[in-house]
Amino acid sequence: MSVRAIHTVLFDLDGTLIDSAPDLAGAVNSLRERKGLAPVPYARLRPMVGTGARGMIGAAFGLQPGDEGFDALRDEFLALYERNLLQHTRVFEQMVPVLDALDVAGLRWGIVTNKAERFTLPVVQGLGLDVRAGAVVCGDTTPHAKPHPAPLLEAARRIGADPSACVYVGDDLRDVQAGRAAGMATLAAAWGYLGQGDAIGSWGADGLIDMPGELLKWLDLA
Repeated sequence: MSVRAIHTVLFDLDGTLIDSAPDLAGAVNSLRERKGLAPVPYARLRPMVGTGARGMIGAAFGLQPGDEGFDALRDEFLALYERNLLQHTRVFEQMVPVLDALDVAGLRWGIVTNKAERFTLPVVQGLGLDVRAGAVVCGDTTPHAKPHPAPLLEAARRIGADPSACVYVGDDLRDVQAGRAAGMATLAAAWGYLGQGDAIGSWGADGLIDMPGELLKWLDLA
């Protein structure tokens, strides 16, 4: 795929565009404190952020969906997180000049995340991204979440871009799978949370970028 044909950049949110791990880890450790348990080290929780509440409850309590007590812990965790969405969450520092450069170059960009709207929209608004993003598509915006291509196709539709003119940047295998299924170029973000699955180099992305600034080089903007 020709880089010159790309004029729209879509970003995953957590772990790609913003660093929300401190607040998510804080919420799950607050829940452990409520249960009389010691905190889990941040380094153990950070990689699991991309898998949402399932991953956080799994790392903090050793429970998975379907296990007794999982649903109650998940709901309590999400309630705690919802009250503390923006304590430490920030746009990745090195992503700030990247977004500025995209704006200057006239390239449209948007956000596609599996995070539910009740969490995504306050975060995006609180960080001032809502007035800049051409589209914000959440995990419950369409009937399907990633790795299904529907959210990415909806973002392209809202921006008015052909999927073949889009590149999707994400830090999880599901991001690459969704992007490829949508007919988009894909870039794997190595600074992200990455999870504990297959190595990032095996995801099949069109490119692997170690730092946000490398996106501009990939787009021939730097």
